[in-house]
Amino acid sequence: MTSRERIREVINHRKPDRIPLDLGSTLVTGIQACIYAKLRKALGLKGQPVKIIDPFQMLAYVEPEIMEKLGIDTAGLGLPTNLFGFKNENWKPWRLFDGTKVMVPKKFITTTDNEGNIYIYPKGDTSVSPCAKMPKGGYYFDVLVRQETIDEEHLDPWEWVKDQYSVYTEEELRYLEETAEDLHRNTELSIVGSFWQGGFGDIALVPGPSIKQPKGIRDPQKWIMAHILHPEYIKGIFNLQCEIALENLNLYYQAVGDNIDVIVVSGTDFGTQKGTFISPDMYRDMYKPFHKKVNDWIHKNTPWKIFYHTCGSVVSLLDDFVEVGIDILNPIQCSAKGMDPHMLKKKYGDKLVFWGGGVDTQRTLPFGTPEEVRREVRERCRIFGEGGGFVFNPIHNIQARIPIENLVAVFETVRSF
Repeated sequence: MTSRERIREVINHRKPDRIPLDLGSTLVTGIQACIYAKLRKALGLKGQPVKIIDPFQMLAYVEPEIMEKLGIDTAGLGLPTNLFGFKNENWKPWRLFDGTKVMVPKKFITTTDNEGNIYIYPKGDTSVSPCAKMPKGGYYFDVLVRQETIDEEHLDPWEWVKDQYSVYTEEELRYLEETAEDLHRNTELSIVGSFWQGGFGDIALVPGPSIKQPKGIRDPQKWIMAHILHPEYIKGIFNLQCEIALENLNLYYQAVGDNIDVIVVSGTDFGTQKGTFISPDMYRDMYKPFHKKVNDWIHKNTPWKIFYHTCGSVVSLLDDFVEVGIDILNPIQCSAKGMDPHMLKKKYGDKLVFWGGGVDTQRTLPFGTPEEVRREVRERCRIFGEGGGFVFNPIHNIQARIPIENLVAVFETVRSF
């Protein structure tokens, strides 16, 4: 099978010729720049600066030569504007704390304080407060909270939404159209569209890292409490966001048509290590209607399969996820409470495609031996891969400090399974 055929078999719950792999098609299935540089070397490739595709998480652009060597089956389609609000263009050299040489966009403009911490700015504008901080010795940025004083009696949902979401421009649509057409014509990869605008309450966006002066409730703790203290404000934001998302989905489909197989709709995390952030009843009241509205439009008007990312223990929400029309679940955090691979495959294997879950990135991959890594990868492939419905990816992005021999063991094991 070609990669495109392989993915299409899997997302339709049919068994392919082998388990397909993803690396870098989304911002939650990627690889951090430091370990990517080591992977290039381990694969016998010449060392060179790593291009940063996501400055927030310092994720590497996964090059075609790496994809070919590893047998990657997917390609991502997304706009070039990153989480900090500037475009990935006009590249310049930079260096991470561990010495890794990278290439960053022109508007990747930083300052450093007396302690050695690095700060970055929304849209590259140093005249406003920094939106994120990379602690000294760190490997990625932490979003900073820039919560202004708010009048809790007069909260305005539109004030929150207007700087966060907007209707696609002609330039953006042309970019999507041309890039999708190029990938479809000139590769045999399955194309994964990054939409994300159905991510109601995505905590990475709540602080407004791309906005120079974010308005409204922007502190993540206050945001979660607002679900109880100001539910109509949250619902008002979601209503407005949903209207824009539906308009943009229509434009997105006009631009890319059937060239993509999968669309990433949401990155909102609902799970912690032991349970959900909010109760299932609150999910059903505040999120489920919007998820269903967006997903219904996609299923009615396109052939795309719907991809949702949500970390942690979400077992109490899985029936709801099926009801709202989620087709693909990621990252499958098997170490979280109740997320047992056997149970997930047995109960939901005919309803949900599992995209991830291939190896534990909290324990096994960073702290295990290569043989322990191989054992876990084989087990996950055996469980999730039975009968199809599984795309291999580790649980979330591959982090910086894992032993390179462990990462090599992952890909060797998947390919030999």
